[in-house]
Amino acid sequence: MITEAEEKLLNLLKENVRASISELAAKLKVSRATVQVRMAKLERLGVIKAYTLELGESYIENFISAHVAIATEQAKAIQVSSKLLKISEVTKVHSINGEYDLIAIVKTKTTEILDNILYEIAKVDGVVRTNSSIILATKQRR
Repeated sequence: MITEAEEKLLNLLKENVRASISELAAKLKVSRATVQVRMAKLERLGVIKAYTLELGESYIENFISAHVAIATEQAKAIQVSSKLLKISEVTKVHSINGEYDLIAIVKTKTTEILDNILYEIAKVDGVVRTNSSIILATKQRR
């Protein structure tokens, strides 16, 4: 399990994953070496899986988004999900109940690329059929 001090470090990283070791050390009032040791431990334990990039809305809104419902052969659903996540334009795969087994979230720059991705998804071993919906607009609470 992780300590309270490590939780504080994680919270700072959630706020700004690009913070320098020096900045983190200053905010936590510990040495740089202490921060490095704690980060190494969290990485080793698998608590920190990766340091990622979160794209801003001004960039993302230029993409075409689609939800692709996917029916799979039941015995291959997990393998299908893993294969889908290897397609760079597939950002998420949700396991669902009902007529379809998975929903893949796809983001592309053009409809031509989307068409190619949909074909690539259909070819994945274990995919029985798909049904795609392109997102036209998004409304959300503020």
